[in-house]
Amino acid sequence: MSKVALLAGAFVCAAGMAFADPKLVIDVAGEANGQVVINLRPDLAPNHVERVVTLAKEGAYDGVAFHRVIDGFMAQTGDVEFGKGSDLSRAGMGGSSLPDLKAEFTPTPYVRGVVGMARSQNPDSANSQFFITFASAPFLDGQYTVFGEVESGMEVVDKIRRGAGQSGSVTNPDKMVKVTIQE
Repeated sequence: MSKVALLAGAFVCAAGMAFADPKLVIDVAGEANGQVVINLRPDLAPNHVERVVTLAKEGAYDGVAFHRVIDGFMAQTGDVEFGKGSDLSRAGMGGSSLPDLKAEFTPTPYVRGVVGMARSQNPDSANSQFFITFASAPFLDGQYTVFGEVESGMEVVDKIRRGAGQSGSVTNPDKMVKVTIQE
């Protein structure tokens, strides 16, 4: 087995030592209260995982709303620019101060609990926003970057306040109160 195959699914530091994949730990408050733990997948999307880890370590995700939630489809969050505070009228339109990411598409299917990076029509426009799927969404396969899957807390995700209409815009949304990285 090659060294690359042996290290698949692990972060490798500059010294070449492998570490277990990091986990994104999200404390949710609102209609849904509890903790969601996401296994991050640098083997699928190393640049997207690095971005999410960076933003979480900076505290950028703390207090960000689940601004777009469509029943039977997904819950979207991560707008660190417009997804905080009392005025969420522009939530979903922003990102971070970091540059957009080039797509890292894989054939990994979107099934319940898969975490993907949100983007505009441009495949290379992902920045900070991400979503968690409630159910299989095969129309997303190969179109949006998969960077993780829920390890625990899917019952919390299932309770996130749903939005209205086709856009899924949420009134009085649940929030990611605290987001940390477990390494």
